Parts: sequence; structure tokens; C-alpha cells
Amino acid sequence: MKVIITDDEIQIRKGLRMKIDWEEEGFNIVGEAANGKETLELLKKINVDVVITDVRMPIMDGIEFVKRCHIEHPDVKVIVLSGYSDFEYVRTSLVEGVKDYLLKPVAPDELIDALKRIQYEIEEEKKKQLETERMNRLVHNQLEEMKEQYLLHLVKEEWSELTIAIERLQQLQLAEFANINARVQFFTVEIRASDSNPKLVKELWLPFTMLCKEISQDYKGTYTFYDASYANMLHFIHLIDSEHQNQTASIVQIIQRNVKKYLNVETVVGIGKIVTGITEFKTGYISALLSWSQSQPGTYSQVIDGTITKEIVEFSSSVEKKLVNSIENVNHDEFKKNMESILGESHNHSMMSFSFVANRILFLLGSLATKYDLDTNEMIWTCQQRIWELNAHKRVMEQLIELAELIIEKVKDARYSSNGLVIVENVRRYLDKHYASEISLTTLSEKFHINSAYLSEIFKQHVGKNFSDYLVELRMTNAREFLKDEQLKIIDVAYLAGFSNSGYFSTVFKKHFGQTPAEFRKSLQLNQSVR
Repeated sequence: MKVIITDDEIQIRKGLRMKIDWEEEGFNIVGEAANGKETLELLKKINVDVVITDVRMPIMDGIEFVKRCHIEHPDVKVIVLSGYSDFEYVRTSLVEGVKDYLLKPVAPDELIDALKRIQYEIEEEKKKQLETERMNRLVHNQLEEMKEQYLLHLVKEEWSELTIAIERLQQLQLAEFANINARVQFFTVEIRASDSNPKLVKELWLPFTMLCKEISQDYKGTYTFYDASYANMLHFIHLIDSEHQNQTASIVQIIQRNVKKYLNVETVVGIGKIVTGITEFKTGYISALLSWSQSQPGTYSQVIDGTITKEIVEFSSSVEKKLVNSIENVNHDEFKKNMESILGESHNHSMMSFSFVANRILFLLGSLATKYDLDTNEMIWTCQQRIWELNAHKRVMEQLIELAELIIEKVKDARYSSNGLVIVENVRRYLDKHYASEISLTTLSEKFHINSAYLSEIFKQHVGKNFSDYLVELRMTNAREFLKDEQLKIIDVAYLAGFSNSGYFSTVFKKHFGQTPAEFRKSLQLNQSVR
């Protein structure tokens, strides 16, 4: 630890140097000063842990120095030395910032004891600071992860009511996308390495994502998210404003330049069409993927701008609902029939429109597979590659039907399992992921196509508590973690935990933990100060 000795008498300073073996005790004298003013100048240049200062000095005495030091350098610990005549006065003056008072001449063991106490205090403070920073990072990362998950949730269109989606965006500090007139653009970035080193992309994935996130933070309304269905790709959503109409191209250039500079790999970027409002997020996302699909094979950087293509493809919610219902109702034939009416040869799709519609169906199937805990990533990726080939229409149809049949069998197993355990586990997974959304037993029963009374019965049977108690406990557990981040206000924590009213949140929290959120946060601070 670094020390400055301050005394107007040079012999006193030399004497203090010789009192103890500073290095052996874990200290390093990095400077000397003749008065408080000189010490303050040194503190501006050097990071110091401890200052040992005399009281009586010209220009600026020890008491004045301590007062100034506490304001300008609050982390610096100060030991004050004084003669016998001043000692009681100095010790009882209670100057803020002083950690110890020693009587001159200082005995070596007293000096060592004082330094050791300060050393222990500094080490404890650093531990607390590291723990606080760790907790803040943990909560911040959890919040960022929730943002990414919800953006993926929106582009997969796994939401039912627009008002609830808008409210959730505001709760997650993504209010810029809550405006129904918000114009956004998606773009997809894939990293590519040479075939001679296939493991390189996997090794560089984490630094690649960190670099992309860091770049996105420099641009307002720009976020990244990951979709497990698409290997080696990171996806961006960028808010288009009137002042920066063509900013997407600039961001893409910066990403490609920095990835090449720092990671030495190539990037292939697909830029999607500009869309308006949450209801068009899926269209914008798929258009970015379709742009990417037109890239050339090979290890070199490319940018494919899908905004150049003018063709508009319609895919109504009623069509999507028919497909979902045929799967949820375990009706293979109905699904095939619907597929034929949407993608069959009689529909006269262009290659672009066929790819778009096939991707919409693939997205839908991917969401249903996730809902029923079916691992289909490899199959989805294979089907995606077929779609991107743009000349395998029949094979795409076959693979989509094959994927749907796997999901239908999974739905059948869950729906008609003898004890209902499978459906309960699916519901629990859904709750663990969407606990902050507006959820009721009725909405869950509709979502999983099961009678609400039966769902309530089997949920309590397998989980040991009823649905509402489980949801409250889940929300409270997460709320307690969020409260550890002091940067989040109580109302922010309430929103993130799934409560629209902070007063009701406080009532439920106190009932659950025996103290209000504010009291809980205060107890955390007290515990940290005691450690």
C-alpha cells in the first residue's frame, strides 16, 4: 500500500522512514511533503492509500489538510501525529477523515499497529466494493439478458396483446420500441473463418458478441440478441430516427472493421427492410435473414442490403392461427392441408415470397418446439439451409411437415400423459421465462390448450403449491435479486418482477419477506457496512 509522509521537519520524515521496515510490513513510501498544500498536489498525481501527517506545519497545517483531503480524496486514510501539548485537543476534535492519532515521538509498534488497522480496513473496503460491483454486474447482466430474451420473444411474435407488449418494453427500459410508429431496422451478422480452422469461430464467439454489444451501446436504440436456431450469428435491432436515416450502414462498417482488426475473421451481414411498430418486427427480422441468405459462400466479408428489393409479401395472422391450431389440436392432416394452401405449387410464389413465407412458418414451428421443450435446433437449421437454397421448394415443404409432426407428437404426449407431469413441466418452464408478463391460469390454459380447472389441479399435485403462489414466489425471488442493484429504483424492480403498481409490490414483498423493499435494501447496506 502506498504512503505519503508529511512533516515540515526533514529529520522527522527521515526518522519515520527508519522506524520500521516498510516493505516487510506491506507498505511503500511513494512521496514526502513539507505541508498540507504540497501533499494535496502529490495526491493529484499519485494514487495513495495512507497519509501520515504532522499537525503543526506552515502554509497548510494538518487539520486543514485533513478537511480538504476528506472532500477531495475521500478514499485516502490519514494518520495524524502531534506533540504532547496538542495531542488531547487533536484527538478530541473529531476531524472527519482521520483514522488514527499518534503521540510524538512515535513508537515503532504503535505505528505498525495503526498501519495494520488501516491496511485491514482498506482490504475489507475493497472486498465490499468488489462484492458490490459483482452484484451490480450480475443484476445488470440479468437485466440485459431479459432485454435480449424479450426482443427475441417479439421477433418470434410470441406475444398476444399489444398493450401488454408495450408495457413490458417500458419495464425493460426499451421504451423507444414501445411507440407504435417506431421505425426499426434489423440486421444479421455472421462470423466466418477459413475451412482449415473450423474451431476458430467457436473460440471467438464470446469476444465477437462482447465486441458487438460494445459497439451497439454507442448508438441510441441499438441492441443485440441471439437466436439459437441460427449458428454463428448475432442479430441487431436499430431504431431509425429522422436525424440518422442511414446510420445502419455506418454501424455495419464499424462492426466489420473492428471484427477484422481485433479478431481477424470475416463477417457477412444481411440488412433487412425498415419496418414500423412491434407487429412488423418479425417481418423485419426475417427480411434481414433473407438478405443474409443471398450471400456468397466463402471466407470474405460481405454486406447484402435487403432494402433494395421492393417485393412485399403478405402473411396474415389468421393463416398463422390456422397452422398453430392444427398442431395444438394434434391434427396432422389439417396441418398438411394448410401447408399446401400456403406454400403449394398452385400459389405461384416467387423465390423471394416463398422464402419469406417458409421462414415465417419455420419461426412458428420453432416457437412451438420451444414451448413444448423439444430440441429441434439442428432440424430447424437444416430446414433453414434448404429455404436459402431457393430451389428446393418440395424438400422445404417436406421438412416443415416433418418438423410439425415431431411437435404434434410432443404435444400429444404432453396433453395425454397419464399424470399430467409433462404439461406441468412445460408450464413451469414458461412461467420461469415469462414471470414478469401478465399471466393468469386462464391465459395459460388457453396457451397450452388445456382445461383451466384440470391445469390448476395437476399443477398443485406436481409442484406442491397452487399456480398463483408459485408465480408470486418466483416474482419475489427475482425481485430480491434486482433490489441488490441500487441503480434500480423500487418502481423499476416492481416492473421487472411483473407488478404494474409499486405500492402493491411493496405490500406483497413485505408479506413474503417480513420487510418492505426499501427496508430490505437498507438491511443489505447495513450488512455491507458491518462486514
